[in-house]
Amino acid sequence: MTLEQTVDAIRPADETAMTEARELQARLTKPAGSLGALEELSVRLAGLAGVCPPPLPEPATVAVFAGDHGVHAQGVSPWPQEVTAQMVANFVAGGAVVNALARQAGADVMVVDVGVAVPPPAGPALLAANIRRGTRDMTVEPALTRDEARAAVELGIQVAGQLIASGAKCLITGDMGIANTTPAAALIAVFTGRSAADVTGRGTGIDDAMLTHKIAVVTEALDRHAPDRADPLGVLAAVGGLEHAALTGLILGAAAHRVPVIVDGVIAGSAALAAAAFAPDAVAAMVAGHRSAEPGAPVALEHLGLHPVLDLGMRLGEGTGAALALPVVSAAVRVLHEVATFDSAGVSEK
Repeated sequence: MTLEQTVDAIRPADETAMTEARELQARLTKPAGSLGALEELSVRLAGLAGVCPPPLPEPATVAVFAGDHGVHAQGVSPWPQEVTAQMVANFVAGGAVVNALARQAGADVMVVDVGVAVPPPAGPALLAANIRRGTRDMTVEPALTRDEARAAVELGIQVAGQLIASGAKCLITGDMGIANTTPAAALIAVFTGRSAADVTGRGTGIDDAMLTHKIAVVTEALDRHAPDRADPLGVLAAVGGLEHAALTGLILGAAAHRVPVIVDGVIAGSAALAAAAFAPDAVAAMVAGHRSAEPGAPVALEHLGLHPVLDLGMRLGEGTGAALALPVVSAAVRVLHEVATFDSAGVSEK
């Protein structure tokens, strides 16, 4: 589907199914509200699916989109750009943290080269769909053309559709790209109206001096382009990355198919803001996997009205926090499927 067709297909949460889920929660053999956030999560997932109880979010796939960034030339990361392609090879070989955590959660991992500067080696878990070999330096010129940004968004939509057609009942956002927290900070600043200082973090680990420089780089890019949050494609083109745009498409595709998408950290949070700018009702499909330690991530979640499932102080990316959250999301739905009601179990209510 095209971007426009996908946005047109996204609908609000089903209020009837949500009411049914709340009523069912009240009849289950437990004190009302005793499962805390799990209860509201199950209600949201019923609203997304339009049925109570909603389908179990299994099987699930982590889609790791990888890209490089011209802004790396501004010294915003201590890591060489070659690490992006090297880590893609590690993902494909199954040796990264996200691979281990996905195996623990029972999820598959698919890796997508959407914009890696150095072509990574081929592998059965790698989709070679490179749009360009890294973005341009957003402090000098727009990171992408509008056509390139659209191509990346529509690639994400296509990947979502293919995974769902292959049987995935839940999608998980993953990312890889040295320096990609810099465009993420810029995107979050645009869509939330917060300053660069509020949303720019240490990424893969930088000292105070480099953080001050990174904030200045984000500010410079925002001042140069003055992106308009009402034009999300233009925002992605000006200061985004190819993996950010593709994740935007993945989220929109999931929402159009009414399949939940577990959002990982700051990169996925910036993409979720872009998706919500295209289609506000897409938020109904989003589950915040965890609260990343990157400062822009909680700003993005607050703006979207999402509450993280986990808070473990993580900031790795790759989809790791979201993969860890998958069993909790599944548990929220399983309760609606399997827990007896007071009537059916012959248990007296208070």
